[in-house]
Order: sequence, then structure tokens, then C-alpha cells
Amino acid sequence: MTNVLDQLRTMTTVVADTGEVAAVKTYKPVDCTTNPSLVLKALVDPASEALVAREIEAGKKANLTPEQVTDVLTVAMGAELAALVPGRVSTEVDACLSFDTEKSVARARAIVAEYEKRGVDKGQILIKLAATWEGIRAAEILQKDGIDCNLTLLFSMAQAVACADAKAFLISPFVGRITDWYKKAEGRDSYTPDEDPGVKSVRKIYDYYKSNGIDTVVMGASFRNTDQIKALAGCDNLTIAPSLLDEMGNDPAELPRVLSPENTSGMAPIAMDEATFRWEMNADPMATEKLAEGIRNFDADHKKLIGLIAERM
Repeated sequence: MTNVLDQLRTMTTVVADTGEVAAVKTYKPVDCTTNPSLVLKALVDPASEALVAREIEAGKKANLTPEQVTDVLTVAMGAELAALVPGRVSTEVDACLSFDTEKSVARARAIVAEYEKRGVDKGQILIKLAATWEGIRAAEILQKDGIDCNLTLLFSMAQAVACADAKAFLISPFVGRITDWYKKAEGRDSYTPDEDPGVKSVRKIYDYYKSNGIDTVVMGASFRNTDQIKALAGCDNLTIAPSLLDEMGNDPAELPRVLSPENTSGMAPIAMDEATFRWEMNADPMATEKLAEGIRNFDADHKKLIGLIAERM
């Protein structure tokens, strides 16, 4: 009998939520997704030790700053991952640029240029941007230039609609972080999969996209348990941590398909402009708080990464 992971792969693109080379070699995902937190983990991964040392030495010879070496190292790790997966590697624009469209676009183009120097075509890369209004506008510009984008830290329908209007290639709604917020707000220890607020959010976004013929890929992210993953079987993409991939790989249960483009409610299109976006976000304390928290945490990890590189230099 096949396991849950094998069954999931027949209906959903499985993405490894890791930047560790060994994990990617083990689980053989189609795509990889990274962020500063994951790059920090990869920095102490023995499989990346030689790469890290090489890039730091090259940076010292070129008189680069620790921040510049961090940027280059992130791409170097991404290039190594790109050689291991048949699909895409997501690489994040610095979180501190989340409210600056122009600088986000410039940083994204610099990332693409650094990948191209290493022989990795932009078609193998997704530029990851926080789904702020400014980040979404940056994605709109980049998409017109043929640079595909992954809009991350997505917690609301307002963000999802704005991303679709910008023709973003992919969005990453954060299931577990939504659930975490509601657990604390409602004093709950757990939810059944069908009542889980994070699961319900992704199901609604998927329904809206498929009801309106929107091509943007929906990639559920930030899972706390395999029940959340199973409840989204059939979603376009799911990015899953190695520990949960292991668990599903050892689970012999039958996995029914939950989401399908042919089974939608026919939701009507939603009009979204900047004022509406900001009002909808303001009216949603969960989305507002989790977006802000996510940006702060990614920025803190980015600064920690720079600090570790500075020590090694």
C-alpha cells in the first residue's frame, strides 16, 4: 500500500520547507522554499560547510561587507538547491524592504543577476516578497519583467485578491500561524481539520482562485501537523517541513482528495484597490498582527545571519 506522502504527490506539488541540502536529497521535492530562518539552519548544516567557507573566503578577498556576503551566500545556497530539484527555488527579498516597492524591485533584480552569474536561469527562481501592499506592487512590476514571484506571509483574502490582481506567480498562505493566533484568541487547544481557521482560510482562497480562473498558484505553508496537510490535499502546492514529510511517508492511511478545480462554489470576483486593501487588513487583527510579526521575525533572522557571517569573517 502506498503511504500518505506518495498519495499526496499524485494530486499536489510537494515542496520541501527547508534550505538544507541533505534534506532535499532525501525527500526529492519538486521545489524548495527558503527564508532567513531556514538559511540560518542551513548555515550549520554539515553538508553546506564547504560552500559557506568558500563564499566567506571569496567575500573577504573581494572586500565585501558581511551584509553583502550574506546576500551572496543565500544565492549560493539557492544555486546548490536549484541543481537538486527539477522545479523552483524561492529566495527572499530582505524583510526590511517590505514597505519599499522600488528597493524591493532593485533587490529582486540583484538576486536574479547573482543567480545568472552562477548559471541558474531566472526560470528556476521565485522571488519571495512579503504580501504588503508595496510588496505586491513590486511583484506586479517584476512579473511584467518575466521574473516570477512568491508572495509570502499571506494571512487574508484581501492579500490573496491583491496578489491575483498583480498576476503573482504564486502565493504562500500561512496555515499554522493563522491557527496559532486563533488558538490564543479563542483559548483553544486544538481544532478538527474542517474547523481549523488556517485550513479554512486556504480552502477559501483556493475556491476564489479556481472559481475565477486565476492562474496564481496556491501553496499552503506553515503547517503544525499532518492533519492540516491532509485537509488541503489537492491544493496546487504545499510546502512541508522534513519532520512532517517523514511522518506522512510512514503513514499507510488512505488520503482522499479534498480540493479540486472542478469542485468550486463559483465565488464572484472581488474588487481590490489600495484603500480597500488597507481597510480590510485594518479590520482583520489576525492578518495585521501576523504579517507584522512575520516581517519582524524574518528581519531579526536576517540580522542574526549577518552577525554570524561577520564573526566568521
